[in-house]
Amino acid sequence: MTGYASALSGAPKNPDETAQKGEDAAPASKSAASVGVEIRSVNSRFLDLVFRLPDDLRGLEPVLRELLTAQFRRGKIELRLTTQRQDDTSWPSPQPDQLNALSRIEGTVQSWLPKAAPLSVHEVLQWCRGSAPQERLDEAAMDAARRCVAALREARKREGDKLVAILLERIAGLRELAKQSAPLVPQAVARQQERFLQRWQEALQASGGTTSLPADALQDRALNEAAAYALRLDVDEELSRLNAHLDEITRLLKAGGEIGKRLDFLIQELHREANTLGSKSAALELTQVSVEMKVLVEQMREQVQNIE
Repeated sequence: MTGYASALSGAPKNPDETAQKGEDAAPASKSAASVGVEIRSVNSRFLDLVFRLPDDLRGLEPVLRELLTAQFRRGKIELRLTTQRQDDTSWPSPQPDQLNALSRIEGTVQSWLPKAAPLSVHEVLQWCRGSAPQERLDEAAMDAARRCVAALREARKREGDKLVAILLERIAGLRELAKQSAPLVPQAVARQQERFLQRWQEALQASGGTTSLPADALQDRALNEAAAYALRLDVDEELSRLNAHLDEITRLLKAGGEIGKRLDFLIQELHREANTLGSKSAALELTQVSVEMKVLVEQMREQVQNIE
């Protein structure tokens, strides 16, 4: 089923980054980071997952795949994950371990390059800001992904409710066509019987009434031919199976759950019964009923492809 959902989650601030105490201390370095998740779903008979992840979060793909496969069974689903980091304009508060590390690096450089200029305060602050650990976005990404998956399930559920209404409407149409076709068979048999009798009468008149068989025997022969024709035209068994399939489809739609593959099978059976009905229909009315049934069954088949 089709659907779209998006979610945004912010990463928590780094707990190890704290401000130094004292009135002259600069405010602690802060950075705002967020993760955006978008999930798009389109119709597909099978589950096809596509991930668009940034390099620093590509390790989450197995966990995200497990999350999606646990919630969905059908559809081509694309999950896109984006990150955004925005540094604060405030200067960082240098930490002792940062300054000690920078001092050792500066001493090593000056021992090899005596003419190297010492670091300025601005350069020290820039280095402290760049060496500060970045927020880990894994937790924020998974939080946004879970909320996005829940929203997508709700969207697909709303579409599923509409699909159920459409399928129930088509089922009602098939039941009505089956009801219309039931009396057409006796009518077709009666017409064929009249045609047989009429042909026997025409044959008798053409022969001048001279025949070795009595009129009663000829009439019985015509009735036997009509009975054989009725057996070939009988579609009660097909109509009974068709109604049984419709009852089962209705039950599954009302029960809900993962019913897509079972509906696929039942739709194939409906199509088979409609084809058999068409192959047996010697009357124009039955042929028209068969064609209308096939149209409704094909419409149902297209919709069933979208149901899990």
